Amino acid sequence: MAQVEFFTPAEDAQFGEGGWDAVLVVSQDFTLDANPELSQLVAHAASVDQRIGKEPTLLLAPGLAGGRLILAPTGDISDDYEDVRRIYEAAEEGAKMAFRSGARAILLLLDLPGGDPRYLNAPEVAALGCGQGLYLNPDVEDQPQVRIGLMNGQDVARLNALEAGRVAARDLCGGDPEQMAPPAFADYCVSLFAEEPVELTVVDDQEQLMREYPLLSAVSRTSFAVARHAARVVRVEYNPEGEVHQTWLIAGKGVTFDTGGADLKVGGAMAGMSRDKGGAAATAGFMKTVAMLRPKGIRIIAELGLVRNALGSDAFVPDEIITSHAGARVRIGNTDAEGRLVLADLLSHLRQDAQEAVSPRVFSIATLTGHVVRAYGPYTGVVENSVARRGQQGQLMQQIGERWGEPVEISTLRREDFAQVAGRSESEDLLSSNNGASVNISRGHQFPQAFLLKASGLDKHQLASDQPIPYLHLDIAAAAVEKRDPLYGKPTARPVATLLAMMEEL
Repeated sequence: MAQVEFFTPAEDAQFGEGGWDAVLVVSQDFTLDANPELSQLVAHAASVDQRIGKEPTLLLAPGLAGGRLILAPTGDISDDYEDVRRIYEAAEEGAKMAFRSGARAILLLLDLPGGDPRYLNAPEVAALGCGQGLYLNPDVEDQPQVRIGLMNGQDVARLNALEAGRVAARDLCGGDPEQMAPPAFADYCVSLFAEEPVELTVVDDQEQLMREYPLLSAVSRTSFAVARHAARVVRVEYNPEGEVHQTWLIAGKGVTFDTGGADLKVGGAMAGMSRDKGGAAATAGFMKTVAMLRPKGIRIIAELGLVRNALGSDAFVPDEIITSHAGARVRIGNTDAEGRLVLADLLSHLRQDAQEAVSPRVFSIATLTGHVVRAYGPYTGVVENSVARRGQQGQLMQQIGERWGEPVEISTLRREDFAQVAGRSESEDLLSSNNGASVNISRGHQFPQAFLLKASGLDKHQLASDQPIPYLHLDIAAAAVEKRDPLYGKPTARPVATLLAMMEEL
């Protein structure tokens, strides 16, 4: 599955031992005090080429692995507002240059000043940057395997598991509307976890889906008639050996294509909507990493809601009132606000699991709103319920995301958000959405969590309840795809690295 595999090379590998065919150096200034042979090569090149240290450069280096030395400058990373993404991006570009030159066994060396806590995980982040740069879509016929030798003492096993999960997340997010339609997405997951210590179930029966996931099924109603587009719910459960100390429950939005439904996306707004499954993709990728690492003490349950929001004779429409799995009567305000409907039923099932779980924490991950893109640019927006906010869970995620090159912004859930989704008549308990685009709605990425709390029953688990449950909602609409091409660019696999590091720190 993965095109990239990480290794720990021998100490003298850069001089030809082990079949390595390139050395990639990521650095701010290329002083290379610990590598005088490389330092001399760089100094000589800089005397005749003013690009050295300013842009990625390939040097002819006889006697070095493969005769190739690739210099990937980070630029000045000492500025107060810089972060580890500079290192990720430099490694990404350097790896692509090495690959284009013909290298398939690349040694990665970081030469950076120490002592800055922002760059604590720089060696690992650089390795992930290489993986991002070398990733190819799964439909590309030529998928060469590339070895990356890590020369800064990185944990190779952890990074291989993390990259395997990130590859899965990119595959699933980036697949086109037919390659990764709901049944195909579910089949990919079945294959992905076939050899892993997890329990996986796929709910594909239409009657069962309509009974147990009524809001999700409403979104998919007109797609049930087309077998290759029919809805699926994939449930993946990891149970560790030994005692469980905490439980994570994750809902992933997997809208494999979003036309907007009856509230049809117009004016070109439908392009790129095959990426509306990024939340389910990231969740599946995270579960792959967990399954490979087999951590102790934590149980994790994920549910992925896979639907196509299509327009047809049986499509759901605004003004319909549908009762959620948790029993809330939901009036549909806008069929293009379908992701929260999918998540609400998943969260309701996970709420039931949480009631019997040890130290539960709930997450939802979704490419949910255009508003978060307008508000935060390329960053993930995290909205906390009261319990998570009291426990500073969003702050912890923000701190971890900074170190792993996956920055997040924290939003506050407020009473106005609950007013936005309050029922407008005696017939309904909730209104799913206003009837406009989220980018034009005040608090457009915050108030959906108010809906999710109410529609899923998680609002019964607030601070004063018998069982307070922390819940973080992650809106990755701005972060799921590289910002250079938000419609068709390479998926980023965010926030898989952050979730793994957060799991390990809690």
